[in-house]
Amino acid sequence: MKTWVRRAWASPTTVFGLVLAPLALAGGRVRVVDGVIEASGGLLAPLLSRGNPWFPIQAITLGHVVLGVSVEALGRCRVHERVHVRQYETWGPLFPLLYLASSAAALGRGRGAYAGNAFEREAFAAEGRPAS
Repeated sequence: MKTWVRRAWASPTTVFGLVLAPLALAGGRVRVVDGVIEASGGLLAPLLSRGNPWFPIQAITLGHVVLGVSVEALGRCRVHERVHVRQYETWGPLFPLLYLASSAAALGRGRGAYAGNAFEREAFAAEGRPAS
């Protein structure tokens, strides 16, 4: 599939990531790495690390935008998050719904919503480690 088609298919969520990326500019950094926009630090750090009451987020992918708490976190998570970029390219605007459905199915099987999620298992496998 052509690059522009993959980008267009993932674009509805990429737009949301682009809305949030400028939060990194308040003391953080935004750059393009291998065709993916990476934004880290600044106001994103507290939003990601303390904005979720269940577990702090080191990085999150929204289409072709990856938001992280720091440049170091993005480096550690790059392989994992690139799998999610490819998943967005495959599933497009359906991906967030499929992700939630996979978490719900994992909970129904008695697994964790994160570690049991099929999309997360694929990303962790790319890193060469089991989902945690």
